[in-house]
Amino acid sequence: MSKASNYINNVKSELAKVIFPVKSQIRTAYISVFIVVTVIALYLAMIDGAMSFTLSSVIK
Repeated sequence: MSKASNYINNVKSELAKVIFPVKSQIRTAYISVFIVVTVIALYLAMIDGAMSFTLSSVIK
């Protein structure tokens, strides 16, 4: 039983050391991820459209 209580105490100690992000940091990270994902999605959509157009013109 002492192993379990020792483990829980160690977990509490480690959680006390964690620095959680503030709201502005979370917002900045969210906006950055949203922009990057949107840009990549648009790029892939353009590549897909170009390949689709090329293949459809070759097949005709």
